Amino acid sequence: MKSGHLTGQPTARISVSGDRVKRLFDVALASGLLILFSPVMLICALAIGWNMGRPILFLQPRIGRGGAIFTVYKFRTMLPPTTPNGRQLSDAERITRLGNRLRRSHFDEVPQLINVLRGEMSLVGPRPLLPQYLERYTARQARRHEVQPGITGWAQIHGANALSWDEKFELDVWYVDHRSPLIDLDILGRTALMALMSLVTRRAEPLTTEFTGSQTTSNGDQR
Repeated sequence: MKSGHLTGQPTARISVSGDRVKRLFDVALASGLLILFSPVMLICALAIGWNMGRPILFLQPRIGRGGAIFTVYKFRTMLPPTTPNGRQLSDAERITRLGNRLRRSHFDEVPQLINVLRGEMSLVGPRPLLPQYLERYTARQARRHEVQPGITGWAQIHGANALSWDEKFELDVWYVDHRSPLIDLDILGRTALMALMSLVTRRAEPLTTEFTGSQTTSNGDQR
């Protein structure tokens, strides 16, 4: 792998026209959602600044299509890793009450609409992960990068962080092979419903664990 890109991976099996239609849909809907959510985003930014201080946004490098690296935008939901007196905080301690509400509603992901407009992400696709994971994928798992990463995806509506990494990656590859406009609309609709249900039930979102490598191999893939 060189320059942060995957090499030797099969290309996505979708027509150029299909890619263009998906891109037009992404731009149109992302633009509309940004306008719709702009008042709430301003309130969130002010609340984050009041409760946690700056920065308002959490910026982090993630893996895009073909292994290209880009910067993802999210609303900040966690305190710094150490207190002013130097005590190390656990991830659970770092998540504020406001941050937990943003995560439950998935509203912390809304700034990624900017990533969609920039062409770095799609509304629907495998979630973008950390660059250090590139060397840990099996060849099959790396196929998730044949398409643009998404704000939500097939794995997210089937368990998300409650699933093992192997399960999530299998769902990601299933999406790569079966994606269509109807499946994208189904994912978007179910994501919106899940976000509303999470707010009503106040269900906490499980924390993401680090991917250290696949526990099993399939189809002859090597670690």
